[in-house]
Amino acid sequence: MAQLTIEVNGKPYLVGCEDGQEDHLREIARLFDSQVRQLSSEVGSLGETRLFLMGALMLADELADLKGRMARLQAEHARLQADQSRAEVKAVAALETAAKRIEILATGGEAA
Repeated sequence: MAQLTIEVNGKPYLVGCEDGQEDHLREIARLFDSQVRQLSSEVGSLGETRLFLMGALMLADELADLKGRMARLQAEHARLQADQSRAEVKAVAALETAAKRIEILATGGEAA
């Protein structure tokens, strides 16, 4: 297990992560630090625990919004795929009908 020091709101914290996840941990620590610093500048001096809690809740709210958007987009994607499948079935049926008519005409018969 890897250990590295991250900084949140100007203070260092030693944290562990799986080997190979160090860059990811640094990135999410930067995201959290940015959120905490923004909160700190907006609401002034709060206790560290409260500041971290508020920062985590704001990020959780953003995550919930993104999950909702993703669910709506996935539903829309599924609907569009179903529409495409129906259109493909109709196109195949139309081509088959046209091919049959062409075959009848080519053999000297009459198309229905």
